[in-house]
Amino acid sequence: MKINTLILAGGKGTRLWPLSREDYPKQFYNIFNKSLFQKTVERALIFSEVEDIYVVTNKKYKFRIFDEMDEMGIQLPEENILLEPLAKNTLPAIYYGLKVIGNKNSKSVLVLPSDHFLEVNEDYMNAMREACRISDDYLVTFGIKPTKPHTGYGYIKPGRKIGERSYAVDEFVEKPDVDSARKYLGEGYLWNSGMFMLKPEVFEEECKAHQPDIFNAFKESDIERVYAQIPELSVDFGIMEKTNRSAVVSLDTLWSDVGSFDSLYEIFEKDESGNALKGECITINSRNNLVFGGRLIALVGIEDSVVIDTKDAILVCKRDESQKVKNIVEILRRQGDKRAEIHRTAHRPWGSYTILEENQFYKIKRLTVKPKKRLSLQKHYHRSEHWVVVRGTARIVVDGEERILRNGESTYIPAGTIHRLENPGLIPLEVIEVQIGEYLDEDDIERFDDDFGRKVDE
Repeated sequence: MKINTLILAGGKGTRLWPLSREDYPKQFYNIFNKSLFQKTVERALIFSEVEDIYVVTNKKYKFRIFDEMDEMGIQLPEENILLEPLAKNTLPAIYYGLKVIGNKNSKSVLVLPSDHFLEVNEDYMNAMREACRISDDYLVTFGIKPTKPHTGYGYIKPGRKIGERSYAVDEFVEKPDVDSARKYLGEGYLWNSGMFMLKPEVFEEECKAHQPDIFNAFKESDIERVYAQIPELSVDFGIMEKTNRSAVVSLDTLWSDVGSFDSLYEIFEKDESGNALKGECITINSRNNLVFGGRLIALVGIEDSVVIDTKDAILVCKRDESQKVKNIVEILRRQGDKRAEIHRTAHRPWGSYTILEENQFYKIKRLTVKPKKRLSLQKHYHRSEHWVVVRGTARIVVDGEERILRNGESTYIPAGTIHRLENPGLIPLEVIEVQIGEYLDEDDIERFDDDFGRKVDE
């Protein structure tokens, strides 16, 4: 069986703050020694060739996706990364992807969220095959066999049987209260996984019937104009709950939407005291905790809690209260606090930078530039910069003059000077950058040439 795979990778993941930020959401965070996005790509490769994998995302994550693929040794064709101008929920994202794929071939398309955890087993393989077989006639979703009355997931009620493990959908149900969840568990309902197997032409027919505005908008070739016209709509509400061609395939495997720290705790490996630990941690008389740390964390007498340390923020909460973390993000946004969106480490197509220290008039960064990559040719109006090379070899351009800097060597770039930093070597280049000035935000930049086609602070 060979199919196309469409990966949805535009989510912001605010419920896992401070691990997940808008600039670096949960699908790209290295939680399981691989990111959730990389694990999704591995699943895609079971039934799809690399050239048959497509990703729908936004321009902010384009180069992050290339980095994720590079780490896996995979070269995804650039035209297979589809950039949404605006976030309009899952229906427009899926329709956009299917429109592009359907113009190339008519194979079935497996639609996968990039921020879910799923364990591949024989049941998964069989479910995929059955879903592919019935996708000529149905819009197929996958229902996970529940392990408990979970209130954080939507549910699907299976109806008449149409295959060995597939059913017509009787009803989609929103996240229930605990009593309803227990009732659904006893009546054979399934968790709604948010995964689909779709034929582009079948999906287009149903979109034409139930969402004609979206169908007509996508007749345009200008994707900016398309997204300006269409509503924000989920695929479940917009199509799956309205069509009489929705089917569900039952899937029995370990799955989670990783929608909260409590759900992350459920799938993470634990020690003999039930603690799920990532990073350096000492526990004394502490049980059933989830701990992520960038430095030593010591727990004494702590139970059923979440402790997350990302150096610029610390979260401590009860595990069963972790759904409320998104409220913290909203508070930070209202206050204009950038910690809602960015980590101290920010990823760029040329590498990354980490803010080591800052105040009103200076900022100290560590820049890591990948081999054979370079920053844009640029200047700043409100700050000067001092670069010190601590690893590798740097090629710099300052006001048209090119120099090579090696370990321990440095240079000074006055405000208003056109400059560029490049790594001509084969190992990562590390530079300590000291910025001094009255305005130090990332938008103080004028670009004259950029290998990645970026503007301002991208």
